[in-house]
Amino acid sequence: MKHLKTAIGLVLTGVMLFPVYWMINVSFTRDQDMRRTNWFPVNGTLDGYRAVLDQQLPYLGVSLVVGLGTVALTLLLAAPAAYSLAKLRPRGGGALSFVLLIAQMIPGIIMAMGFYAIFLSSGVLNTVPGLIVADSTLAVPFAVLILTTFMSGIPEELLQAARTDGAGVVRTFVSIVLPVSRNSLITVSLFAFLWAWSDFIFASTLDQGGDHQPITLGIYHYIGNNNQEWNAIMATAVIASVPATILLVVAQRYVAAGVTAGAVKD
Repeated sequence: MKHLKTAIGLVLTGVMLFPVYWMINVSFTRDQDMRRTNWFPVNGTLDGYRAVLDQQLPYLGVSLVVGLGTVALTLLLAAPAAYSLAKLRPRGGGALSFVLLIAQMIPGIIMAMGFYAIFLSSGVLNTVPGLIVADSTLAVPFAVLILTTFMSGIPEELLQAARTDGAGVVRTFVSIVLPVSRNSLITVSLFAFLWAWSDFIFASTLDQGGDHQPITLGIYHYIGNNNQEWNAIMATAVIASVPATILLVVAQRYVAAGVTAGAVKD
């Protein structure tokens, strides 16, 4: 029975990873061989990866800036908000938590249309800061809910000891709460970065005509009405997947601890 479960697990894993393999396979396939069903790139080419190095590096750089900016803005807004909801318990905190939950159900295209009108009138349309603000709207509600759940589990005795030593609200937050909340902070940072890195809706709506565009738009430029450069598209997708893969591998144990934090109390 154990071997059967292992075999089923391997088969399911292979099915889920097959699109990744096919993406890599196509990235090495020549344009004239695209219509053939080749399980391996027999006449492989590096033209797609040369195109990435020649054309896509600026887009990758912009995506990196947008991703890191989204992480910074998300933590700047979400961490104090979560601390307030979890420990300071302001009036109307329950209603605010409900609003944050509802905010995650709003379709991205609806938010993009609203941002378009706001950004157009404020002069931040087609700019990197505007894209950072837009991407943060997806990450902040999630981050507040995750961090609130974790911070609610921080012992009151620990905070009371800090206050007894003369620490104010801000110093308690910076010196005690943030270090203790490391796993949850890493979790929300990872998700915020991945959302910004893979975003297409906000990028195509709010930064289509900008001078600095993210990698999702860089890939889209290879798709035309009469021609699709599939090896370049897949090569770009492979390269763009590397940072996300590295982050997931490095932060895996922190994410597992951060997602489950606060779910079970002793």
